[in-house]
Amino acid sequence: MKGERISFGDRLGAVFAAYGHLCVGIDPHAALLARWGQPDSAEGARELGLRTVEAAAGRVGIVKPQIAFFERHGAAGYAALERVLREARDAGLLVIADVKRGDIGSTVEAYGEAWLRPGSPLEADAMTISAYQGLGSIEPVMSTADAAGKGLFVLAATSNPEAAAIQRAVLQQSSRAGSTVADAITHGVIGWNHGRPDAATRALGSIGVVFGATTDLALAGIDIDGEARRPGLPVLAPGFGHQGAQPRELRARFGAFAGGVIANESRSILEAGPDGLVDAIARRVDEYGAAIA
Repeated sequence: MKGERISFGDRLGAVFAAYGHLCVGIDPHAALLARWGQPDSAEGARELGLRTVEAAAGRVGIVKPQIAFFERHGAAGYAALERVLREARDAGLLVIADVKRGDIGSTVEAYGEAWLRPGSPLEADAMTISAYQGLGSIEPVMSTADAAGKGLFVLAATSNPEAAAIQRAVLQQSSRAGSTVADAITHGVIGWNHGRPDAATRALGSIGVVFGATTDLALAGIDIDGEARRPGLPVLAPGFGHQGAQPRELRARFGAFAGGVIANESRSILEAGPDGLVDAIARRVDEYGAAIA
């Protein structure tokens, strides 16, 4: 239909087919800026971001700026971020804004407008979001994102040890009573994707989850051996590379979810510096290609 937006899930599937599953993180923290010979400033963050976008374009299909490392520089940092976001999207990259926002009512809707509204200065293709107040609290953003051809990644099973007590807690009162919080969020997102009118025609849904790549998903109460269903679940998986997970482990770690995994690497690639960035990206693209084949 003329004017109909292509879903985020369909765009993500096209990126997987063309470039594979690697996502390059853009994390201009102080130590990395020093390694690049850049000042710890908004200008340094902008230069690292733009050089990373230049190296990634045409080699991978996805980048993930960590917003906190821009935000710490205040208004100048946001101006630098707006430039990086714009350049990345103009280069044809899918941009996941790692913002981890979450709230209720008009507040969470405003977060969605900031990061996902077409034409917004901070427009990205997807954002990370928290559903600590319940999955229903972010449903307006889920609907808005899907209608705009955007995506969301809901925190479900992260790798930081402090999260285990909450994410592995067993629910007593919910539609999935007896399951863990992480499992309930995961299946809530799966159910939302399956409930879309065109679900049967989509290979991948537009709403996904965040699973840490080094997380023991079984301990989090998540079954990775179940039968894959359409649409598949997009999974943003930080923790590859420097944090310990390796491309060859992708299928073993994610099982039935492997086809939807976005394997994020940041420090392990960016530490190659501006002169080694292209080679580092190309090498990892090949390794993920072999792992997912």
